[in-house]
Amino acid sequence: MPMYQPSTRREGDMKLESQVLDLETAVKDGILGGGGGVISTGFASEKLDLKVMIEELESMDVPTVFICPISLEPMQDPVTLCTGQTYERSNILKWFSLGHYTCPTTMQELWDDSVTPNKTLQQLIYSWFSQKYLAMKKRSEDVQGRVKEILENLKKVKGQARVQALKELRQVVQAHGTAKKTVVENGGVGLISSLLGPFTTHAVGSEVVGVLVNLNLDFDSKSDLLQPAKISLMVDILNEGSIETKINCTRLIGMLMEGNDSASENVASLSLLVGLLRLVKDKKRPNGVLAGLSLLKTICSHESVRNSFVNVGAVPHLVELMPGLNNECLELVLYILELLSSIPEGRLALKDCPNTIPYVVKLLMKASENCTQFALSILWAICKFAPEECASLAVDAGLAAKLLLVIQSGYNPVLKQRSAELLKLCSLNYTATIFISKCKLTRTIQ
Repeated sequence: MPMYQPSTRREGDMKLESQVLDLETAVKDGILGGGGGVISTGFASEKLDLKVMIEELESMDVPTVFICPISLEPMQDPVTLCTGQTYERSNILKWFSLGHYTCPTTMQELWDDSVTPNKTLQQLIYSWFSQKYLAMKKRSEDVQGRVKEILENLKKVKGQARVQALKELRQVVQAHGTAKKTVVENGGVGLISSLLGPFTTHAVGSEVVGVLVNLNLDFDSKSDLLQPAKISLMVDILNEGSIETKINCTRLIGMLMEGNDSASENVASLSLLVGLLRLVKDKKRPNGVLAGLSLLKTICSHESVRNSFVNVGAVPHLVELMPGLNNECLELVLYILELLSSIPEGRLALKDCPNTIPYVVKLLMKASENCTQFALSILWAICKFAPEECASLAVDAGLAAKLLLVIQSGYNPVLKQRSAELLKLCSLNYTATIFISKCKLTRTIQ
């Protein structure tokens, strides 16, 4: 749990959210209260469980005076030593059981090893957490009520009013976990999904997708959204919407395909493939690049789709995309190209792209072991496909030296074996002397 940091809230918000700096300030400001640990408000009139409240408010900044110096967690049963330092009872007793008879904070030797319950601090901790907990519960109830109102409203409104209602719902589910649960529990998924149809405007469709992508969808909901008419609308929105809408559509389609092996053939239209290629080409939007490549990886995992993807010109686009990508995106690109290299059309497209070999050779032993594995597989496929043409290009790009480094590295044996085979393949068109000379390997071999 993070340590306390000063609040920057406005004065009007400070009554319930005020932070506690020390005991003197807390008591003076009246935060401690005198209810004996019983909270009486419009929301509760019973004793709340401190442990539960601490767990549910885990992400909240807590005043440092409430934190045990040993565990750095909020105290539930604070006790004070003769040095004046306060600790959680279980933590300081464990310290003593290990044979330490010093104060952990000051390292002073203890002249009295008794511990005194700090009831004032305990009440203060309880009061502070109770106020925060009840405020959180009130906000949660307010959110749930608003979500239900919007869902009821969506059954009645049309046109721009529907767009506005969906936009508000999207903002609420993005900000509050309880809102997502409320939508699902009140039949919201079916209601929202039903708004996607042949006559749905892109404005409505974009907001619907923006809501659905934030929800946990069950199997039936996914099956409903995989209907051809709804997928077609999502693809149209992906091609024509804003960058945020494109990313949301991409992620939603990816969610629908999870665990559904037959979905790829139904979903992977030429229009979708083209739309995803446009999305990943925009390097100024890294979130879009990652989302697009992740979906393309899923789609291309099905062999029946690969030929169509090659036919829309995917290979040169992906090859030209590689420079400047981060490792995560680079692995996805190489994985996709490796899949495409498994079909003749893919190997031909890779061979015909002038930058395939130089770009891929550069990535050997550069980014990650996975990248090296995918790169080797691609180079093996195209060099085997057209050895006389591609092997010499690969040698000129410095492949042989890279392969020797892989062989001498700590990579797995399969990778080393593939490197040795590729090195042998590249050397077939040369005498040993010419091969060594051409590759400038004398120093490496020595």
